[in-house]
Amino acid sequence: MQVDQGRLDEAIARRPFTGVIAIDVGDRRVLERAEGFLHRAHGVRMRADARIAIASGSKAFTALAILRLVEQGDLRLDQPVRELLGDDLPLIDDAVTVEQLLDHTSGIGDYLDEEADWEVDDFVLPVPVHTLTTAEAFLPILDGFPQAFPPGERFAYNNGAYVVLAVLLERVTGETYHQAVQRLVLDPAGMSQTGFPPLDALPADVALGYLDDEGDLVNTLHLPVLGNGDGGAFTTATDLHTFWRALLDGRIVGRETAEAMMRPRNEVPDEQMRAGMGLFLHAVHPVLTLEGYDAGASFCSWHIPETETTVSVLGNSSEGGWPVMGVLRDAIGDAMAAGA
Repeated sequence: MQVDQGRLDEAIARRPFTGVIAIDVGDRRVLERAEGFLHRAHGVRMRADARIAIASGSKAFTALAILRLVEQGDLRLDQPVRELLGDDLPLIDDAVTVEQLLDHTSGIGDYLDEEADWEVDDFVLPVPVHTLTTAEAFLPILDGFPQAFPPGERFAYNNGAYVVLAVLLERVTGETYHQAVQRLVLDPAGMSQTGFPPLDALPADVALGYLDDEGDLVNTLHLPVLGNGDGGAFTTATDLHTFWRALLDGRIVGRETAEAMMRPRNEVPDEQMRAGMGLFLHAVHPVLTLEGYDAGASFCSWHIPETETTVSVLGNSSEGGWPVMGVLRDAIGDAMAAGA
């Protein structure tokens, strides 16, 4: 896979980009760039091993934790979620299943609607962000949204569905969402640098998430203090390569389950992708995709199973990663078309 370094430099300078870019092939890192700042106000430069937020990229961890429970017999894909929700969230149709939440076909009303008129730096959460430490704590803000369409009718990307999945995870395991994901996904994968540090007490190796291309305004008041089912994990470029390899090696879920996740189910033309179950895929080629966008985060990681190649862009600003992603997406498409 060849990357036009001139185009990449131009994309890095355009916003400008702050974060980490990495390409790993097998056991070798063939491209690494650490740009901008881990902490702007203190002049701490970005480093290649920084832990950076991946926003919705971590929905895959939620999906995998749920699918581990399915493999263990603690949940069923065709199980109506009402069996576990009881009287909570009464506007969710009683026919909605675990599988429909996973593949974005549930039709439930979304507390953070991707198609609504909002900006990434809006204050979208109606409760104090410091109270959102578990999935159960989200119940008041998930409530009150009617079904948008009948369950299973069509695909519609849904953040709330993944928080509902996190609620199910807590109720089945008796653990917090974060404990369950650590035990069921991160530990088996060997992702030692991935987790959910609190936004108001980030360790020194964790990059702050900047709302804008310049200035010191960060996302602490815009997001839950702890990421949850629909996003918010922090990870490194190295751990992302570890993740993809663990998934395909059958170390998180069985190979049959992983194959079901990677099987295209719906076209997502607006995003130039196809949707699997908890994962996304390149629009044309057999390339697996995680993507995330939020206040202070612009992220994508692609994996090409055939060559064991991972291409990751972890941006710690809201918009800075997108020009870089465009260059790398083109390089991936060219490589796949050429059979390289």
